[in-house]
Amino acid sequence: MTASSRTEPIAPTRDQVLRAPKVLLHDHLDGGLRPQTIVDLAAECGHALPADDAGSLGRWFTESADSGSLERYLETFDHTVAVMQTGPAITRVARECVEDLAADGVVYAEIRYAPEQHVGAGLTLDEVVAAVQQGFDEAQAAAGGRIVVRQLLTAMRHQARSMEIAQLAVAWRGRGVAGFDIAGAEAGYPPTRHLDAFEYLQRENSHFTIHAGEAFGLPSIWQAIQWCGADRLGHGVRIIDDITVADDGSVQLGGLAAYVRDKRIPLEMCPASNIQTGAAASIAEHPIGLLTRLRFRVTVNTDNRLMSGTSMTAEMWSLVEAFGYTLDDLRWFTINAMKSAFLPFDERLALIDGVVKPGYAALAAEAG
Repeated sequence: MTASSRTEPIAPTRDQVLRAPKVLLHDHLDGGLRPQTIVDLAAECGHALPADDAGSLGRWFTESADSGSLERYLETFDHTVAVMQTGPAITRVARECVEDLAADGVVYAEIRYAPEQHVGAGLTLDEVVAAVQQGFDEAQAAAGGRIVVRQLLTAMRHQARSMEIAQLAVAWRGRGVAGFDIAGAEAGYPPTRHLDAFEYLQRENSHFTIHAGEAFGLPSIWQAIQWCGADRLGHGVRIIDDITVADDGSVQLGGLAAYVRDKRIPLEMCPASNIQTGAAASIAEHPIGLLTRLRFRVTVNTDNRLMSGTSMTAEMWSLVEAFGYTLDDLRWFTINAMKSAFLPFDERLALIDGVVKPGYAALAAEAG
């Protein structure tokens, strides 16, 4: 039985959305810093910021990112990456990331970042990964088992270090790293530029996702799946371009869209971020509504919590307001994400049966 077919659907309150168990698959470590942390770290390393206090700086990030351009959106990372060039700084950012997610009700998260962007002050790639893991370990221990976090190592699609980062991900597999990703501006940098890295990961039985179909169209998604073998699609919002809705409301899926749905390829959708980069005009017009109705493997994510001024609670609540989603719908999104995680099957099942389902059942019981 799907969420839409259940009787007596329960409309959640904002407080219930906050307390609901959440699973996050698409979140960038360098896109989720606390503004005060940026101020502190910038003072330590001598980096000039566009604002001196945390409040003004936080507003600068969201306003600058709210441009409708992915390229302009990505420029805001110059400041966050600049203050993440030492082991202690990276560990602090990683620790606070997990603390913030746990406070937001996230029970499982995969956090991605590009190690190659954090070696400017002399760290090795392994030292960067170790610094992130130290922060994750400290925060998970302090949370007492309330949250599980894994790393996704990202290669920048406009650079030429993807094989090196893929090998790094395999070397750290089982020690906190769950998989691999490529990110950065899509136009002009197709995923097939990194085909050797993806073929290596496949030979190593390693998981990977690919940013595709965010600012570029169907060819990017097609290449990511059919040439590179992506397990998941980072964003994938442009799959909507292969779906036709007739005047009478009937829907026709093109070959690629049908394949993505039939194969249950997860879409790591990030509504607030997509509005900022121009991939959708508003939450109400975001393709997530139609894709959810058509039962694609939709997941809900934050992308960059600082730049979008968002959280998992805010993302889910915006969907409740725009589409009238119920607790059952939010549960469906969450189980979709947990099923799609780069975590061993038994661990995924344990979180679904032991955390996600009981958590939503408790919220439903509150409504009597």
